[in-house]
Amino acid sequence: MPARKITMRKVKEILRLSLDSRLAYDQIAQSLGLSKGVISKYVRLATAAGLDWPAIEAMDEGELQRQLRGEPSGPAVFVAPDYGLVHLELRGKGVTLMLLWQEYCGKWAENSQVKPYQYSQFCENYRRFARTLKRSMRQVHRAGDKLFIDYAGPTVALTGGGKANIFVAAMGASGYAFAWATPAQTTADWLEGCVKALAFYGGVPQLIVPDNPRAVITQASRYEPRATDTVLDFACHYGCSVLPARAYHPQDKAKVESTVQIVERWILARLRHQSFHGVAEVNAAMAPLLEYLNNKPFQKLPGCRASVFAAIDAPALMALPLEPFELAVFKTVKVHIDYHVEFEGHRYSVPHALVGQTLEVRVTRFTLEILNRGQRVCSHARDGRRGGFTTIGEHMPEAHRAHAQWSPERLLAWGEQIGVATAGVVRKMLERQRHPEHAYRACLGLLSLGRRYGHARLEAASLMALQLGTCKYSHIRDILVNRGDQLPKTEAPEWSSPAHAHVRGPGYYQ
Repeated sequence: MPARKITMRKVKEILRLSLDSRLAYDQIAQSLGLSKGVISKYVRLATAAGLDWPAIEAMDEGELQRQLRGEPSGPAVFVAPDYGLVHLELRGKGVTLMLLWQEYCGKWAENSQVKPYQYSQFCENYRRFARTLKRSMRQVHRAGDKLFIDYAGPTVALTGGGKANIFVAAMGASGYAFAWATPAQTTADWLEGCVKALAFYGGVPQLIVPDNPRAVITQASRYEPRATDTVLDFACHYGCSVLPARAYHPQDKAKVESTVQIVERWILARLRHQSFHGVAEVNAAMAPLLEYLNNKPFQKLPGCRASVFAAIDAPALMALPLEPFELAVFKTVKVHIDYHVEFEGHRYSVPHALVGQTLEVRVTRFTLEILNRGQRVCSHARDGRRGGFTTIGEHMPEAHRAHAQWSPERLLAWGEQIGVATAGVVRKMLERQRHPEHAYRACLGLLSLGRRYGHARLEAASLMALQLGTCKYSHIRDILVNRGDQLPKTEAPEWSSPAHAHVRGPGYYQ
């Protein structure tokens, strides 16, 4: 099976997480479902091209692809450190892997024959060495680094029908807890819980760690889970990354597993005798219990979850974006020959030069954005009318725009030159359509009947149609054909006569 092609949008996400968020290669690899070799390749190409994140962010995907082209560098000879000594040094107070890696790089900086490992590979090799020494290791979380999320097993029954599912989040360093009730566990519910949690914490961590639910992960895999496009869009909006835990490894998110148990005991158990009609009532009842839980003193440590969060986690969180996150879904579409794309039965225009190309639409509650290789082409207000059209004049070819310059006023003026009844039929044709442009062809066809049957007969047929309450081109044509004996017997006007030049417009070209 051929390797899956990596899109430039995902390459751009790799460079954002590495150059802007400063995540390790293994974290980026797990988050995006790629190998560390791929991550290293594109970061190396960006470095060789002299690109930083601000410059990359301003580029479109085509320009970024051109900048990253080039021959890959040849293999280097790496020198391995003494990981046994590294393991002993780490026991010292204040000694970190970063400090030991910097000392290791300084030791070999002047030797041109060898090359030291990068920090991510240095850490990976050390962790592989450490796993040979002991079977388990206590997790130590950095301040503001990770937010663990999950759903509690127990639910809250609602008297109105259904159940409230309890979304739980916990900060890695402080354990500061958050709980929120949602109607289900869909993608929208997961992201609603995350949005509420980030607003509750007042900031954004570097990583959000769920398990592998189908609503969040496109392909749940023990080794290479992949998040959905909607979840990646959420992560891009907040400037963080979603790093799913390994499947069947709850110890990867032990912090939230223990928090779920605490929420069940200190919140849900206290609500077991209460009745709730809707999810909003459950959230209102949980709010004071959640505050009590976070301010409850630790048994063996000083302070509480709230105080530890305020001291270490809150200052380390990234700022919330100015605009709230809006749930979006993505779909691949192809531009039809009429320079429109279709979504849920409605058609939206794009620049006519894109006819035949495959684009991507990003759809929110109120808007629809059309993307070409990650670059926004245009946007429309979302319209739920099936079979309808939303067209922007600038997207049309020049010839089509010239045709679209016909206006209702122009058609009405032509109808009035034939007669009052004909103008009345034209007006009703235009008013029957939500967009008058959809009636233009029918109006032009109606006016062209005057060339075949004469103005007097068309005026009489239009009057009869108004009396019958039917103002369609086909009905008026049937009246002219099948009820000719009831109409005035006049000859069609001579269109070449100068006296009729002012009405030559619509009928002449039919």
